[in-house]
Amino acid sequence: MSAIIVDSALTVRRLSIQELQAIPEELFDVQPAGFNNTIRWNAGHLVYWMDAYRSLCFSAESLIPPSYASFFNSGTRPADWTGTPPAKEELMERMSRQLAAIAEIDPDSLARPLPSPLQFGPLDFRLAGELFSFGLLHEAMHLATCGCLAKAARRA
Repeated sequence: MSAIIVDSALTVRRLSIQELQAIPEELFDVQPAGFNNTIRWNAGHLVYWMDAYRSLCFSAESLIPPSYASFFNSGTRPADWTGTPPAKEELMERMSRQLAAIAEIDPDSLARPLPSPLQFGPLDFRLAGELFSFGLLHEAMHLATCGCLAKAARRA
C-alpha cells in the first residue's frame, strides 16, 4: 500500500511540472481580482512544502535555498516580497529535482512514526505516510489553483 503513495506522489508531481511548464512565465506574476496569490507563488509554495514534507517525514536534507521560506511559506504573499523571487526555470528545475528525490523514497519508511506528532490546524499527523499523503492533496489543491489563475490571467 505504501508503494501506491510513492507512485501517487510521482504522478502528482509529474502533472504539476507538466501543467506549470505549459503556462507562459508572463502569466506567473498576474494576480487576478479575487485571488490571494499568483502562479509563481503557488509553484514556489509547492517546491517549499515538498521540501518541508521530505524533511519532516524522512529527515531529508533540504534541496532549496533558505530564502524560499520568505517567498513561499504559508502566510506569505507576493505583495510583501522585498526581493526578487526565483524565475520559472529555477522553480521547474527544483520541482524536477524533487521528483527524483520522491522516486528514492522507500515505501516502508511511510509506516514509520514521525519524530514527534505534528498538528496543522485541526489535522494531526503521527506517521510519515499520513503527513506525506496530506502533502499530495496539498499539491493537487495548489495545482488546481494554478489552473484557475492561468485561466483568469488570460482573460484579464
